[in-house]
Amino acid sequence: MPFLTSPVLSDGTLAGRPQPTVPTGDGLLLRPWRDADAPAVHEVFQDPVMHQWHARSADTVAEVAGWIGDWRRAWQEERAAQWAVVGADTDSLLGRVALREIRLVDGSAEMAYWTVPAARGRGIAVRAADALARWALDEVGFHRLELLHAVRNEASCRVATRTGFVFEGIKRKAVLHPDGWHDMHLHARLRGD
Repeated sequence: MPFLTSPVLSDGTLAGRPQPTVPTGDGLLLRPWRDADAPAVHEVFQDPVMHQWHARSADTVAEVAGWIGDWRRAWQEERAAQWAVVGADTDSLLGRVALREIRLVDGSAEMAYWTVPAARGRGIAVRAADALARWALDEVGFHRLELLHAVRNEASCRVATRTGFVFEGIKRKAVLHPDGWHDMHLHARLRGD
């Protein structure tokens, strides 16, 4: 049975080219992950704040190296796109920004991010998320990006608001964390916002 609408983005939109490096224009780069990033990511995941807002832990550097391999495969499979956020001059890891749950047919994805402890409070997540949203919406042609965060995660809510993700509502008990089910704020940014 044929669809009555055409896909917003066609298969191959992402995988048909190498994953780009995206400059923020203010001293940061979003670059594809490298194997050499595994020790730094492992270290970030030892931080208690990461355990509070993420459902994953990292026991070993080898485990994180597996994640990085999966992140690269996800680009080729067009199911997710993950970038390391680094200083443009230093290449030091400052965070991660990603498009998860990519649905090319709908032109939609979910934004995700984190920052290393030393980079928090410096606007790194805001700058990285804004650059990725502009790239995804304006250059690639996504229609809608969603952003979910735990209601109690006020820092993430500030990032969403500052990057133009409009608050749309609360998804009740939508995500299971180690301390139980969390209500989640749903924000979204549309092409043309």
